[in-house]
Amino acid sequence: MNDLFAKITTEFETFKNEYESLMDKGVKAAGPRARKSTLELEKLLKEFRKVSVEESKK
Repeated sequence: MNDLFAKITTEFETFKNEYESLMDKGVKAAGPRARKSTLELEKLLKEFRKVSVEESKK
């Protein structure tokens, strides 16, 4: 679970950096990278939900 949390944190930082590049610096190429990062976050968060439910059943 700690490894999964680290992956989520890293991916969120990636999203945050791309978002800031897009909004603050106007780097248009950062938009698709930010959207890609949200898709990866979605997968990771679903995995976290699955793992946390399994952990709570123990």
